[in-house]
Amino acid sequence: MDITRSGTQPSSKGPDDWFTGTVRVDPLFSAPAPARVAGAHVTFEPGARTAWHTHPLGQTLIVTFGRGRVQRDGGAIEDIFPGDVVWFAPGEKHWHGAAPDTAMSHIAIQEQLDGKAVDWLEQVSDAQYRG
Repeated sequence: MDITRSGTQPSSKGPDDWFTGTVRVDPLFSAPAPARVAGAHVTFEPGARTAWHTHPLGQTLIVTFGRGRVQRDGGAIEDIFPGDVVWFAPGEKHWHGAAPDTAMSHIAIQEQLDGKAVDWLEQVSDAQYRG
């Protein structure tokens, strides 16, 4: 058994190549092999969002605070709220982030396939974000 105490892992700024706006990533866990799951608590300031991306084994988001937005390629923008759980299927192109006027936090959980958990793509334009 391992216990990782809250506040013992440093927060980091979401990299500009992967995010638009102000985003903070707080790592939660990364299970040792042979497990391949990891999770982080991600906080988006109003208007902040990920770039388009996919996950080889899918991704689960658990909204913990605020109001956010999610969209899969070709689909409508959906509002998300605390307690909502979002599942993106393996290879599904998508983005997620805060609402224009409200911050949002979620727990992101994904697995690695051959050491890779995400494939980052192009940024979400302001026009795409507005819908």
